[in-house]
Amino acid sequence: METALAQRARAYFEQLQQRICAALEEFEPRKRFSEDHWERADARHPDKSGGGGLTRVLEEGVVFEKAGVATSTVFGGLPESLALKMNVPPVPFFATGISLIIHPLNPMVPSVHANFRYFELTHPSAKNAGQSDNTDSWFGGGSDMTPYYVFEDDIRHFHATLKAACDKHDVGYYPRFKKWCDEYFFIKHREETRGVGGIFFDYLRDDAERVFAFVRSVGDAFLEAYLPIVRKRMNEPWGERERRWQSIRRGRYVEFNLVYDRGTNFGLETKGRIESILMSLPPKVEWHYNVQPEPNSPEAKLVELLTSPREWVK
Repeated sequence: METALAQRARAYFEQLQQRICAALEEFEPRKRFSEDHWERADARHPDKSGGGGLTRVLEEGVVFEKAGVATSTVFGGLPESLALKMNVPPVPFFATGISLIIHPLNPMVPSVHANFRYFELTHPSAKNAGQSDNTDSWFGGGSDMTPYYVFEDDIRHFHATLKAACDKHDVGYYPRFKKWCDEYFFIKHREETRGVGGIFFDYLRDDAERVFAFVRSVGDAFLEAYLPIVRKRMNEPWGERERRWQSIRRGRYVEFNLVYDRGTNFGLETKGRIESILMSLPPKVEWHYNVQPEPNSPEAKLVELLTSPREWVK
């Protein structure tokens, strides 16, 4: 059974999904989001419901080549393999959240990712031991941006908007979560970050109401952080060279998501909806052997930036 906080978190994520999809559709004269309602069986008890979700995807638009915004609420027995990774017993779990990825057509417009989630683990033995609360719960999430060409004003705007949302709750949040983001979205085998970062946080459980208010603030700030950049860059000229570079850099995105991303691994481990799990992958990607950008080129500027993360706002 959902706790009261779980119900409120689920309702917020579903409402945020509707707002984001409506805002993105305003850029598209003909394309609309498709809707895929899906259900999940409990990984440990296949005859029982394990929740489900709504995946909404827009493809082949004039601005957005692919945009996916998914909500899910899943529950049941935590698979033993995942419990081992989390260093907890295979107890009942509940998870609800929203995850989105936007891959624009124009290489001058950055890709962007965000996800926000609420997680509960229930320890039946804790109640038997006389403890008053047998549920461990926390929030996690964040938002980060992946450009293909560097426009420093855009990056500063993105970070400044997220910082303002963080500062409403704790002035220490942004520097802490910005650093965490740079460290998390790091492609170890390439020795470079996936993009120019943003914020990333997990296991926030100090004060549930306070943390939930913070999550709502950063969730509400997403459109303000990203859409002005889309409007500014969507009509920038581009050609075959820029498109090829975009496809090559998208390959790095794929490498991170399939090798390191916790959300992808969680979805696969809990036998989630595979189409929704892999929704984040870009539609067109290229891999070429030992690609090196020309010295002092716009492409080289991006690579240099990704190998040495910067502070974008004070």
